[in-house]
Amino acid sequence: MDSTEERVAGVAALDALDDREFHALLLSCCHAPAWASAVSALRPFGTPDALLEAAESELAVTCEADVDAALADHPRIGERPANVASRREQATALAADPAVLDALAQGNREYEARFGHVYLVCASGRSAGELLAVLRSRLSNDPATERAVLRRELAAITRLRLQRAVAEATGNPS
Repeated sequence: MDSTEERVAGVAALDALDDREFHALLLSCCHAPAWASAVSALRPFGTPDALLEAAESELAVTCEADVDAALADHPRIGERPANVASRREQATALAADPAVLDALAQGNREYEARFGHVYLVCASGRSAGELLAVLRSRLSNDPATERAVLRRELAAITRLRLQRAVAEATGNPS
């Protein structure tokens, strides 16, 4: 079976989950309850592209309270997350020099004081230094700009996690 066929088979396996299991899977990718309900109601998807497009479209229009719920479920960048997905995504950053991790911790505090929520960034494959530079640049954003940026970052994280869920459903996790 080629990669495309495997991904289609993965989506078919996800489409076959019962409603409760599929909703829980969506929440593990993005802990936004209204978003998960909206995406779940669109099943079956049939293809990975259909699933990813639905997830992204619904996330773009989900309410701010739902985005806040998703943010509350994310650990701070540079801290040891309990969540397996977050730990995997932050693996490169967590291997950083302690001084860089300390600077990230300070940056996280500044960001939270300024914006009232956790600094959210798609950390997968990125170094702690790079994440710190992104954090510092985002501190100069106005709240509306920053909200748009964090929604894009949330969409990127959700996309990666959904792609991993599709791969895992085929028995070939990436």
